[in-house]
Amino acid sequence: QVQLVESGGGSVQAGGSLRLSCVVSGYDNTIDCMAWFRQPLQKEREGVAAIYVGGATATYYTDSVKGRFTISHDKTKNTMYLQMNSLEPEDTAMYYCVAGLGWLCLTDSAALGGRSNYTYRGQGTQVIVSP
Repeated sequence: QVQLVESGGGSVQAGGSLRLSCVVSGYDNTIDCMAWFRQPLQKEREGVAAIYVGGATATYYTDSVKGRFTISHDKTKNTMYLQMNSLEPEDTAMYYCVAGLGWLCLTDSAALGGRSNYTYRGQGTQVIVSP
């Protein structure tokens, strides 16, 4: 049974930084694409960043976080990260870690298009950014 556990959320002021972590426990050799999604209160869920973890690294970001967020993956620790800098109040949301098949990382639209396409999901970690 694969489980994803997020951590690292919290409350910061605008301009601050946070690093989210997603630890993968269990084994599934079909997992080659991982991503972060977020959902602000009473708003639509959106894909934030994705990374191909099955070989040569490919990454995707939604436009609103480009230049501010960095996604990475450490195979030795089975952990995915999201470094978030220059945080804005608009970044306030529940952040979810997801993992799925490699084809999801072929394009940005597939990688960030829908959380339901992914096989595994974590419970989420809350990020609050105050003005």
